[in-house]
Amino acid sequence: MKVRKDFALSDESAINRSPLLPDRYPQGDFFVCDIFDAVPKADMASMEHPIFSLSTKPDTRVREYEHNGIKIAIKPSVDGLATVHDRDILIYCISQLMTAINEGRQVSQAVRFRAFDMLVATNRNTAGSGYAQLKAALERLAGTRISTNIVTGGQEVFRTFGLIESAEVVRETRDGRMQEVEVKLSDWVFNAIRSKEVLTLHRDYFRLRKPLERRIYEIARKHCGAQKEWRISLSLLQKKCGSNSTLREFRRLVMNIIREDQSHDHMPDYSIEMDEQEDMILFTNRQNVKVVLPQAVAPQLDPDVYETARMLAPGHDVHYLEREWRQWLPETPRNPEAAFLGFCRKWMLNRKNTG
Repeated sequence: MKVRKDFALSDESAINRSPLLPDRYPQGDFFVCDIFDAVPKADMASMEHPIFSLSTKPDTRVREYEHNGIKIAIKPSVDGLATVHDRDILIYCISQLMTAINEGRQVSQAVRFRAFDMLVATNRNTAGSGYAQLKAALERLAGTRISTNIVTGGQEVFRTFGLIESAEVVRETRDGRMQEVEVKLSDWVFNAIRSKEVLTLHRDYFRLRKPLERRIYEIARKHCGAQKEWRISLSLLQKKCGSNSTLREFRRLVMNIIREDQSHDHMPDYSIEMDEQEDMILFTNRQNVKVVLPQAVAPQLDPDVYETARMLAPGHDVHYLEREWRQWLPETPRNPEAAFLGFCRKWMLNRKNTG
């Protein structure tokens, strides 16, 4: 009887286990907040089209995709196509550059970062295997070549390019772990960043276990956005995901994700349902994604204003508040300093009312 009871407990725990990966680095555990200050963002073009492989094994097939006049050929290196999980590096770089742009700083295609910071921000393992996986991901990103006529930043590009132009390990520790990495983004990705053709991702994106879950979320984030709901046929969803499965197998995989979401509500921002009679997938906004107005641009603030802001919001990072303010701005203020201080007052008041 004891053996049967143990098996029953094991089965029950497996059923109740969240489909999400554990949050390895809760924000409250860190004194240095700038790792998390850059809100995760991805370029809209690769959210729209199946650039990245869903496979966890080396994918060496050439992929060709065409939809609504957009043609893409994705060619792998001997290491295979860049995967959905390799995309974390691009998301991290895009997020860092967008934060700098919103702060009024100059940016370039070369992004330098600490490997540890990137692994933590994307909820990855920081043991030796995490650094080895990061190096392999950089090689696949640099080796994957794309030919397309996608428009980014108002430019229609008819040429072949890599997802990143190059990657360099600037410093290594004695045991071979990367300390600093420099990634040079492709013109295609950098054009999207400068034109702000990016969308914010939910932080739980990095906790999704399955590559297909991540890809489905990206598509929903791009197309459903702030709408109440959005529908897509199963066959078109498969095409946009870049799945190499049969339609029958793809349906089974999607249904598994839907059942898990119905049990755990684990998919970020959007719930998923399926109309099996019409083979349609319905995404419903969980109301986390709001309508985003065109972002207003405010000039750099007078340095003296930060001291006043610290008095209004004691114990809080005023530069974080400034980033929140700039992203919230509905229009360019006539008096930026007064507008920012007003934001700080309301922000503190809201915290007191909700705390």
